[in-house]
Amino acid sequence: MADHLLAIDDIKEDFTDVLNWAIEFKRLWKTGDEIASNFMPLDGMAVGSIYEKPSTRTRVSFEVGINRLGGYPLTLLKNDIQLGKSETVSDTAQVLSRFLGAITYRCFSHDDVSELAKNSDVPVLNALSDKHHPCQAAADLMTVLEHFPEKEGLKVVWIGDGNNVLHDLMLACAMMGIDFHYAYPKGYAPDKEVVKRAEKLAQENGSEMVGTTDPSKAIKDANVVYTDAFISMGEEHMTDKLSDFDGFQVNMNLLEGASDDWKFMHCLPAHRGEEVTDEVMDHENSIVFDQAENRMWAQMSLLTYFVDNGAWHAMGDMMGIGY
Repeated sequence: MADHLLAIDDIKEDFTDVLNWAIEFKRLWKTGDEIASNFMPLDGMAVGSIYEKPSTRTRVSFEVGINRLGGYPLTLLKNDIQLGKSETVSDTAQVLSRFLGAITYRCFSHDDVSELAKNSDVPVLNALSDKHHPCQAAADLMTVLEHFPEKEGLKVVWIGDGNNVLHDLMLACAMMGIDFHYAYPKGYAPDKEVVKRAEKLAQENGSEMVGTTDPSKAIKDANVVYTDAFISMGEEHMTDKLSDFDGFQVNMNLLEGASDDWKFMHCLPAHRGEEVTDEVMDHENSIVFDQAENRMWAQMSLLTYFVDNGAWHAMGDMMGIGY
């Protein structure tokens, strides 16, 4: 197994098991099962979470999830520590490794989380970088499996920017053999290296990976339709960018081309009226809040997997998950 989680394909061999673990653990916890409520693989351990970018779902889901696993969540905001200012990323990694059992890092540059992992003696989980968002992808595919447990013939479609969320979503679908189509405006294509990795995985797992600049073509017969903000955090001044996304808003007219059983997903926060309408966000087929909740359950599985793999396997055995 990998020592760190920088992109979702770092755990391609165990990805499905990580998701099934999270689904079953969530079910047990919510039914009050003592096996789940007394499971404390992080007992007495401090887990540090570094935030260069503000967060709602990432921060709350990690803090609550770490606490439920018996650990102590230590949130480190960018102005709380010297990372990247008077201390190098490398030195910070070596210092924090002396105190913490694991580190999560929500950063701007993927090079920084890679450097942190390279110099850390404890597991590092990428909580978002400009290139990858593996924790989001784990929550996304967990949510897909909850609503479509029989994934054969499933089609997941992305409509929007070729960003970090898309990168790990396409890798995740490819690892699971799920057909994945993505539509992006000209000039907003996903990273070519990531696409190549995803296409290789899709070929190995018998699914198709199709990119287009035509959202109506991509959405045809889609079971899951996913979008993200057209203007990302830090780009608020780039309002002229919106005109590049004309025709890419997920609305009821566009969804006429989807399958009758379509579900709508969004990693949030949503800019209602831009990439998605209120009618779609609030529709009974919208599963965005299931998706948001599952950030915690998926991350609990990931944390246990990386910090105490033996405990992760033992709990999986008790839950009847075949590895």
